[in-house]
Amino acid sequence: MKTVRIANGQAFWGDSPAAPIAQVRGGDIDYLTLDYLAEITMSVLRKQYERDPDAGYARDFVDLMSEIMQECIERDIKVIANAGGVNPQGCAQALLDVAASKGISGLRVGVVTGDDIMAQLDGMVGEGVPLQNLDTGQSFEEVRDRIVSANAYLGAEPITRALADGANVVITGRCTDPGLVLGPLVHEFGWRWDDWDLLAAGTVAGHTIECGAQASGGNFQGGWRTMDDLAHVGYPIVEVSADGTFVVTKHPGTGGAVTTATVTEQLLYELGDPATYLSPEVTADFTALQVQEVGPDRVEVTGARGRPPTDSLKVSMAYPDGFQGAAMITYAWPDALAKAELADSILRTRLKDLGLPLRAIRTDLVGYNSVHGRVVPPEGSDPAEVVLRVSIWADDPDTVSRFAAEIAPLVMGPPGFTGLLAGGRMRPSRVMAYWPTLVPKSVVDPQVIVRDGV
Repeated sequence: MKTVRIANGQAFWGDSPAAPIAQVRGGDIDYLTLDYLAEITMSVLRKQYERDPDAGYARDFVDLMSEIMQECIERDIKVIANAGGVNPQGCAQALLDVAASKGISGLRVGVVTGDDIMAQLDGMVGEGVPLQNLDTGQSFEEVRDRIVSANAYLGAEPITRALADGANVVITGRCTDPGLVLGPLVHEFGWRWDDWDLLAAGTVAGHTIECGAQASGGNFQGGWRTMDDLAHVGYPIVEVSADGTFVVTKHPGTGGAVTTATVTEQLLYELGDPATYLSPEVTADFTALQVQEVGPDRVEVTGARGRPPTDSLKVSMAYPDGFQGAAMITYAWPDALAKAELADSILRTRLKDLGLPLRAIRTDLVGYNSVHGRVVPPEGSDPAEVVLRVSIWADDPDTVSRFAAEIAPLVMGPPGFTGLLAGGRMRPSRVMAYWPTLVPKSVVDPQVIVRDGV
């Protein structure tokens, strides 16, 4: 039975640059998937694009491909990446430029666009599409005039079109994480778009490896002390058969481990309702999955079930919403906690005296209560050191700058100050807020263009 080997080499923008290289050079694979995007990433890329219309994509992807592009073409390893961010065409052009500069031939880049639906928002509002915030229920009218980006989560279908047109690298913008894997599987096996169980199996396979080494022991809560050589952790690979059965594995000789426990942990990650995992192609049911070890670092997953998808797509919008700033100071033993609390009190009093129009202020005592609050305080009443972190949110940058001016005077008291950890006087940073919503699938029209290199 035909088997397709799909390796994940990137779980997020900023993940190990060595991981995808190791996936290409560590053994045989058919596809390399690279996942760069998250909601906050889209906001960051949008800010970059506003400053420079040639930016707005994951530049790390182009640097990576310059190193492995020739090998991937020679070995027929196809690369699927959502590195396009808010500028897929710009990302593709940068990749083509690198290939030309290095004299690499045979590159065919499939560019998926259509996720950007900014131009359609007014029309949708006029047609009665609510676009309300999925998390809060807020009315879209509250932010309508401030929206600067709106990207729908596309799925696997345009990726299959790009592959069918001969692309050996596919670059998308906002795309579902499992879609990067499901697309190649539908292309390779010719699965029908109404074969719900197979589409669910491909979606589960994509979900299993979308977070990189998280499925192979790198972030294993259930037994992290038992993981060997995490400095060289092997990123996961799925070996998928035409019937939807797949085996999760990794290259031999790499660190970490692929076990029923590591795979199950990843299956539960960001799952929500296990019977209703929503994607553009299918509603997947995880409740009947069977996960079993079939060899060292080999875990088989079967039993995926699916049913038709909804008629909506999720959309990630961004809008500017003020400015933020944060400062950190470390206080040392003895009485580190008391000193940090006193410094916080002094700072807050001075800010109140100034009458600064803060939208929000937050204090974290890192090393004492920044993760669990006061529910789980550390043992002992006098930590060796405590980091006071104070962050604010305001409507204008001048307010943040004035707040920053009140940090340095704390050097003179309370005692125990060991240094500012923020690298000197902080600068105001614009806040790009997140607005999740739903739109009808009918308003989104994914486009695919395949561009040839030299």
